[in-house]
Amino acid sequence: MATTKLDRTRVARTALDLLNETGLEGLTLRAIAQRLDVKAPALYWHFKDKQALLDEMATEMMRRMGEEFLSAHDPDWRVALTEAMRGLREHLLRYRDGAKVFSGTRFTDLSYAAPMEAMLRVLVEAGFAPGPAARAWFTMYNYTIGYVIEEQFTSPDPARGEGGYDLAERAERLAAYPLIAAAGEEIFGAHGRGFEAGLAAVVAGIGATLVTAGE
Repeated sequence: MATTKLDRTRVARTALDLLNETGLEGLTLRAIAQRLDVKAPALYWHFKDKQALLDEMATEMMRRMGEEFLSAHDPDWRVALTEAMRGLREHLLRYRDGAKVFSGTRFTDLSYAAPMEAMLRVLVEAGFAPGPAARAWFTMYNYTIGYVIEEQFTSPDPARGEGGYDLAERAERLAAYPLIAAAGEEIFGAHGRGFEAGLAAVVAGIGATLVTAGE
């Protein structure tokens, strides 16, 4: 049996390693316990259920992001938000089903606080009232996580021998709906380009509706 001290961080890091092999559906407390060479009940001393484990996994992901990704490095709010969301997407893509793990979780420490505070400060100093600044951040954050969830679902998955979305088959199946068929490449094709296009649209919308909101 394992002799290294078992704690929440060690379990979460092991779970993230295992995630890339099994995906979220295959990630179980039993599988994590086997990887740690402990009995499954030992994990319940640290996590009451799988959701508690996901919360800690998401927190560990946030710790790893740190200032490298989510801090505001540019006084131009458009650049700062765009760079932060690019970094968030890049990091989520490092893990199989990473966006699903991150979505809907509650952080277990304050590792998110300093970078978020810095971003909100950039927005407020650029003329946003505090409420619209928070809405701007949260809108970009939700766009990014939602985009990556779909991106990871439709992208090739070598671990499972899957080649991603078959656009030719989709177009053939939707032949009677030519606009929908043609939209496949834009929606499911070049994910990086699509993310950037959507990101620019969201930034433009924020600039048009939230900068002076609340004045």
